[in-house]
Parts: sequence; structure tokens; C-alpha cells
Amino acid sequence: MTRHVFVYGTLRPGDVRWHLLEPFTLDAGMTDSVPGELFDTGLDYPAAVFGPRSTIHGHTFALLETSLDHAIATLDEVEDVVGGEYSRVLVRTNRGIDAWAYQYGSGLDLTPIPSGDWLQHRPIG
Repeated sequence: MTRHVFVYGTLRPGDVRWHLLEPFTLDAGMTDSVPGELFDTGLDYPAAVFGPRSTIHGHTFALLETSLDHAIATLDEVEDVVGGEYSRVLVRTNRGIDAWAYQYGSGLDLTPIPSGDWLQHRPIG
């Protein structure tokens, strides 16, 4: 089973939901990126669509093997996988790591983030 997760938005260190991921991480992770497009949802969190058109910047973490199932279940809940807002998909990062990531589903009006980096773009306030 895949033991890594790539995060690009509010689950990144320093953002509002990092505390939900941090207990499951093996170490400090690494800056990384994946092919795809990043969007602002207008709801204080981003959405990603993975594919060859651009680059999404984020962070890749190894997850603790002892809590891997709990970590994935928690992230699926946080990302509303059951409700369909996002789906968990396997991506290959630009560092060559296979990782879980959360891809946008449907139902929101999206605005492109040209930099591909939520931490540079996010509204401060």
C-alpha cells in the first residue's frame, strides 16, 4: 500500500489543517510538486485537478506505517471523499514518489491559481 501523501493546500505545514495530518507523518517531509492545475474555490481552500497542463506545488510526507489506515480514513473524511467533493487518487510526484493526493470532484466555481502554489496565493485575513 502507498505510504506517502502529497498535500497542496490547507494540510501543508503552517496552514489551518496541518494539525490533522501532522500526527500521522513519519518526518518533516519534503517540498515537492506534481503535474496538474490548482484552483481557488473561494472558500479558503484550494482544489486540484491532476494532469499534464501545469504544476502544483506542495509537500510530500511519508506516513507512519502503524497508523496508515487511520491516517487515510482521517484524510478521506477531511477531504469529503464520501460526499464527492474530492477523491483520493494516486499521483507520481516530480521527485518520483507514488503518493495519495486529493483531486477536486465537482460543484464549486473555481478560479485558476497561475503559480500553482496555495501558500503564495491564499487570502490572508
